[in-house]
Amino acid sequence: MAEPEPAQPEDEMLDRRDTSAANQFRRSIYSVPVTVTVSIGQKRLSVSEILDLGPDSVIALTSRIEDPVSLTVDNKLIARGELIEIDEGGLGVKITEIVEEGEEGNG
Repeated sequence: MAEPEPAQPEDEMLDRRDTSAANQFRRSIYSVPVTVTVSIGQKRLSVSEILDLGPDSVIALTSRIEDPVSLTVDNKLIARGELIEIDEGGLGVKITEIVEEGEEGNG
C-alpha cells in the first residue's frame, strides 16, 4: 500500500501562491472593513408618530424574539441568524443560513 505524502510545511505552501498583481489586489480587499447590519424587525410609522417619540417610547416591531434576524452589508442580504446572549449579557447573532446570490427575495 502506498504511503501518504507528508503535509508540506506552511512556508512551501506560501511560495506556491499566485503572486500576480491581480491576485495580490484580490487578496488585499479581504482586509477592507465593512459594516454588517443586523435587522431584528421593522415598523412603519408616520412622520407625526416619529416626531412624537421620546426617551420612554416603545416601538412594537413586526417580529417576535425567536424569529430569524437578517444580516446585510450595504443593504444586501448576506445571511440569516438567531439572537443569542453572549458573555456579560451582551447580544450576538448565531448564523443559521448563508443567503445565496439571487435568493434575497425569499423568506
